[in-house]
Amino acid sequence: MAKKLYVGNLSYNTTEDGLRNLFSGYGTVASAKIIFDRDTGSSKGFGFVEMGSDEEASAAIAGTNGKELEGRQLRVNEAMDKPRRERPQGGGYGNW
Repeated sequence: MAKKLYVGNLSYNTTEDGLRNLFSGYGTVASAKIIFDRDTGSSKGFGFVEMGSDEEASAAIAGTNGKELEGRQLRVNEAMDKPRRERPQGGGYGNW
């Protein structure tokens, strides 16, 4: 089963292909995604890589966490699921 990794402290010039190439040395990369700001289109400096197995993910963490890429020292660890926010019910006009 695939395991998702958080990759932080990325250079704003890092591409998804560059991220995929770095992690492919540790196993099968199912996906590589850099997060971009919705308004500016600029990289937010972090992304996610999904590795093919737990073993490959562990090897990728050990091999890349603290490694320098494009002048930045990467922070790599297992991604945590983001808790879903409860959305308020109603039409937004309060209680009439």
